[in-house]
Amino acid sequence: MKKNVSFDIVEKWLKGWSLSRELPLPVKYKSGLMVNVGYENQKSRYVFSELNDDFIQLSKSIDEPGVFLKVCSSPDELKSILSTKWIIQPQGYMMFCFHQMDIPNIYLHDRYKLEFEKYNSTFVVRIVTKDGELASIGRVVLVDDLAVYDRISTETNHRRNGLATVLMKELEKIALANGVRNNFLVATEEGKLFYQTLGWELYSLYTSVVK
Repeated sequence: MKKNVSFDIVEKWLKGWSLSRELPLPVKYKSGLMVNVGYENQKSRYVFSELNDDFIQLSKSIDEPGVFLKVCSSPDELKSILSTKWIIQPQGYMMFCFHQMDIPNIYLHDRYKLEFEKYNSTFVVRIVTKDGELASIGRVVLVDDLAVYDRISTETNHRRNGLATVLMKELEKIALANGVRNNFLVATEEGKLFYQTLGWELYSLYTSVVK
């Protein structure tokens, strides 16, 4: 895990996150960033690359629900400074792979096929059955020299078939074809274990809180 988290990388990742969802791009908020999300359950999100006074003062000033504060820090550090009105969300993990992934030779079963889509700088790969049922989907967003992987998922009844590995391989092919070799994402606990098998490493803990 990196000792010093790069604000530049976090900014590029958040830009990719926003582009993937076709949301407004992040804007600077003091030493952090803010995205006007506009969802019913998430009005906005503030993201900080470090736990600092700007984050602490912001947490004291917010009273409305649906505003998420996110920071590259551990939950224990947040518990010691935040009031109990803030609810800590499931742990997230920023991960990086600044080299080609360690993907084994794996082939898509003939019951599946690949579909591709592109919007703005976001590339979508879908794995569907021959009947058109969605089995797995993921996106990669190219932000300067960073490939941001986002919303990688496999439907429950199609797991254990190597689809996520095939999906990551296809997404990486797109990044490499565009000259981008630095890969970045935010994973859940379950996802972290999977990405580690492909050669990804932990960049930073990523902790979220909401009222």
